Amino acid sequence: MSRKHRNRKSESKKHETKKSEHKGNKSKKNDNKEKKTSYNAWQRFQTFKLRGEWVELIFMAAAALYGFRVLKLWGDSHEYDVAIEYRGGFLRVQVKSASRRKGGGYLCRLRRGGSGEQSYNPNEVDLFAIYVLPAQAWYLIPTPFIFHPTPKKNLTFYPDGLPPRSGRHDNEHNYEPYREAWGLLRKSRSELNRRGHQR
Repeated sequence: MSRKHRNRKSESKKHETKKSEHKGNKSKKNDNKEKKTSYNAWQRFQTFKLRGEWVELIFMAAAALYGFRVLKLWGDSHEYDVAIEYRGGFLRVQVKSASRRKGGGYLCRLRRGGSGEQSYNPNEVDLFAIYVLPAQAWYLIPTPFIFHPTPKKNLTFYPDGLPPRSGRHDNEHNYEPYREAWGLLRKSRSELNRRGHQR
């Protein structure tokens, strides 16, 4: 093989290597772009109502993937958004979202109504499904855990693993055991009540 032929072959390999690296970098950029688009999708909504409706759809789709029958109420005058049917029983689920930063966590206000000042009735909601938008993490929390022993007006979540500030949060405010706790949708109302009071 002549030196000229070997040089051409070497240059061809280098060109193929650069072309492959370029495709790889382009693929990584596209993946990162898709992740970023999905991550920031919730910021596109101009009102909290529109965002809330979108979060409800995400919850219903996720629950359906886990094999639950999902029932959506007509209108928005009820204290809960979605009903879950499982083995002949029903759970009333209120869907919320959180994106506002508070310290090292994300704050969720437990208010309803047009003014956002009405509190929820613990006798009309069995479980809260709260979606922390920036972390894309669901927290499914039984109502008794939120209202007992003292009703909570706000919840703060730490999906990034940042420790709560010393002296400010205890086991009563630790919601990580309820992260992605989809199995709770298989519980009855009485089972959720017992679980919530035991925490």
